[in-house]
Amino acid sequence: MIPRTIGAKVEAALARQAAVGLIGPRQVGKTTLAHEIAKTQPSIYLDLEAAADRDKLSDPVLFLDRHVDKLVILDEIHRVPALFEALRGIIDAGRRAGHRTGRFLILGSATIDLLRQSGESLAGRITYVDLAPLTADEVDRSDLEQLWLRGGFPDSFLAATDEDSLELRESFVRTYLERDVPMFGPRIPAETLRRLWTMLAHNQGTLLNASRLASGLSVSAPTVTSYIDLLVDLLLVRRLPPFHANVGKRLVKSPKTYVRDSGLTHALLNIETFEDLLGHPVSGPSWEGFVIENLITAAPSRTQASFYRTAAGAEIDLLLELGDKRGTWAVEIKRSLAAKPQRGFYNAVEDIQPTKAFVVHAGDDRYPISESVEAVGLREMIGLLS
Repeated sequence: MIPRTIGAKVEAALARQAAVGLIGPRQVGKTTLAHEIAKTQPSIYLDLEAAADRDKLSDPVLFLDRHVDKLVILDEIHRVPALFEALRGIIDAGRRAGHRTGRFLILGSATIDLLRQSGESLAGRITYVDLAPLTADEVDRSDLEQLWLRGGFPDSFLAATDEDSLELRESFVRTYLERDVPMFGPRIPAETLRRLWTMLAHNQGTLLNASRLASGLSVSAPTVTSYIDLLVDLLLVRRLPPFHANVGKRLVKSPKTYVRDSGLTHALLNIETFEDLLGHPVSGPSWEGFVIENLITAAPSRTQASFYRTAAGAEIDLLLELGDKRGTWAVEIKRSLAAKPQRGFYNAVEDIQPTKAFVVHAGDDRYPISESVEAVGLREMIGLLS
């Protein structure tokens, strides 16, 4: 069991809200975390993929009224979509009876199912918490390279060998293509979506060019965009938007795309060992995506993440608008131990005038690069954000 730092956030959300939606990709550890929380209080767990547990909720009001003093954990709730409407009445009745918080912990494998369904019936009654794959601050410092290679899905990270880890991730990809995609979205040929997913891995961290991807798949650009929308909703791909500012420069308007988990990026490209990764052209972009996911996960709630690029070549890999008094942080990402940003980064910093500017490198040292820019390791940068 690897302790998850998000656990305290889930417990805090349960203490102030009737229902909490814990969302994240399949196999990311939602059920394990839910069981750990359940150990701390009276609770009941229902796996709605199991017919027996679904049958218990044939009359949800009758069943759940018997457990009003317990935390009810509902796993894979998209299997019983009609339950959302019942939960609204149950929560409202519980509030009138004095049971205002900590009633339901709802687990879902995507944003698309929870937000569409609960948004209609549980508005004002539910708080969402995102559970990301393991991050650099949740593993030993010595395991950082393994985390980057294998990704943050616990079974993959903890596998006995690199070969076993790769097999697990390939099985994960097949499961999504053959089972989850047809469940959550329109009928899409599995082979077509796998090719698109692989193309996105090859083009990790590049500007989205839907027309070029569509040409390679023999489909239309709007179709490719809809496929990417689904992968984003399934929490498998990140679409990082460009930063918009009135700086008098021609700004890039296309988003960047990243396969969110580095281990899945490597599985799609058949990269098995760390030596294979270091010799692959995707090594640099993969590290960039790995760092971006770690930092966005660590950033405070409501942080706005984007990138900045002008037609003249000024560029910042990641901008984090933290709000309040923390302002905007600019982050350049370097795979090497030598944290030397290019002139384009300094030009972008002059354009944006961020509150703070950092270069995140592959080492552990923290030191000033210039009067306004600091070099910092990934783990310490996570600490600064969190």
